[in-house]
Amino acid sequence: MQIVVTIKQVPDPNFPPANVKLDPSGRRIGSPMGVPAVMNGYDANALEEALRLKEQHGGRVSALSLGDEACRPVLKRAVAMGADQALLLGDENWLNADSGGIGAVIAAAVRKLGMPDLVLCGRQASDTDGGQVLFRLAHALGFAVITPVSKIESFEGGALVVQRQNGDTVQRLRVRLPALLGISSEINEPRTPSMRGLSNATRMRIPRWTAVDLDVPGLSARVAPRGVRVIESSSMAELVEGDSGMQRGIALAERLHAQGLI
Repeated sequence: MQIVVTIKQVPDPNFPPANVKLDPSGRRIGSPMGVPAVMNGYDANALEEALRLKEQHGGRVSALSLGDEACRPVLKRAVAMGADQALLLGDENWLNADSGGIGAVIAAAVRKLGMPDLVLCGRQASDTDGGQVLFRLAHALGFAVITPVSKIESFEGGALVVQRQNGDTVQRLRVRLPALLGISSEINEPRTPSMRGLSNATRMRIPRWTAVDLDVPGLSARVAPRGVRVIESSSMAELVEGDSGMQRGIALAERLHAQGLI
């Protein structure tokens, strides 16, 4: 089984939200000084699941990441965990692409590597929580997509049986390969790289592809037009008063309208 896993490097989600800063372009979240960048948690789950499938059924696992040179450590970690190869998609013109543009770039890279049986992505990224790239990628590849997947039950006859989270319920689905799955954190606990894996990662050369290597038509029109919107959460709440449910509903609507939310 040939499996491609998409990997994103993100600022450590455990650092205080007050430290979140945007890069000079205003389109991406940067890692503040002293805060390490890490592999997106859901992507680590996706990689672990790919490695388990490889161990059970044979095959090859390739890890891809779109970003700048600072993304190499997460690709090295993917190799240390057990990925057979890693690839950096590192053209500067790709860094500010929107979800559709990023999906188009990754799809072009996947085609050049050789179409896989399965693509595994994290269900979303912890820095933006967008959850859109996997759909764009699946569409560009012409793959069926299921997300969020909390368990892969079996692989037989060229198809996977998976469990998909649907609110408080679980859907059991069968999907014929090739396909793309968005992996959720319930599915596994990512492994810690072994000493042998770390040694392999140190020696492995990770190639970098740019626009010279990949032809992605129409990408210039897919640059994100706005900056990243950072939302700060608060535990403060205000009760809307009223003598009846109707009055409270009217008061709530008036309050939201006054704040420009509706």
